[in-house]
Amino acid sequence: MPISPDGTAYDRTGPRDAPSVVLIHGLGLNREVWQWMLPALSDTYDVVTYDLYGHGQSAAPPKTPSLALLSTQLDGLMETLGVSSATIIGFSLGGMICRRFAQDYPQKTQALVILNSPHRRTPEAQTAILARVDQARDNGPQATVEHALQRWFTDGFRAANPNMMQRVRNWVLANDPAIYPTIYRVLAEGIDEITDPAIQLSLPVFVITADEDYGNGPEMTKAIAANIDGSEALILPGLRHMALAEDPDAVNHPIRAFLDSLSTNTNP
Repeated sequence: MPISPDGTAYDRTGPRDAPSVVLIHGLGLNREVWQWMLPALSDTYDVVTYDLYGHGQSAAPPKTPSLALLSTQLDGLMETLGVSSATIIGFSLGGMICRRFAQDYPQKTQALVILNSPHRRTPEAQTAILARVDQARDNGPQATVEHALQRWFTDGFRAANPNMMQRVRNWVLANDPAIYPTIYRVLAEGIDEITDPAIQLSLPVFVITADEDYGNGPEMTKAIAANIDGSEALILPGLRHMALAEDPDAVNHPIRAFLDSLSTNTNP
């Protein structure tokens, strides 16, 4: 398992001379969450997956977590790998990180795919997520994981796939209880860093969510798309937060089409 100088665990698949795509997982997960997407990309693209600080096999955050710190982690990894620019695909918290990365390093960002990621919340939704942060702080990841699985997967899929539920549960429970709530707070409170009206992004962006992703729903996805010139939105029917695992084809096919269109536009 390769580790970068700052302690970031990563994998790299696909042809090295192809356009680069970097995948950023969500809170409490790790780079294994991309197992359902990699087969759809790595035949044609140079694909990098990695564990965020404090997740999976990566080192703990070197200081208090923030979107800026997690953006810097990605920049360091790209420098280590000699990747000068890439399309960044971010899921949930990863979608927030890729938006911050595009602000911080526009010359290194070819395009973004933002999956099931939040925008500004209602006061009620903000109160609810802050309550979950407090639960995680007081009682560890196990305090929130069961409700998370309900939000992440449809009822029928959870009932029919107990082994997958246990796999995802194990990923969340493996998080350090001292670190997990500090990164959870970034998910809860980092929105202002990437929604300041003074920040203007203009690049190809594809924003996707599911119609039953109640914490990162269609209204948020449409708001993200409206906030970034050159973006398009897609709402997937009958799915929840982890659509990428529940119905990989529904997510992978439009993303692959988007990536291929970038290559076509770059190399007519």
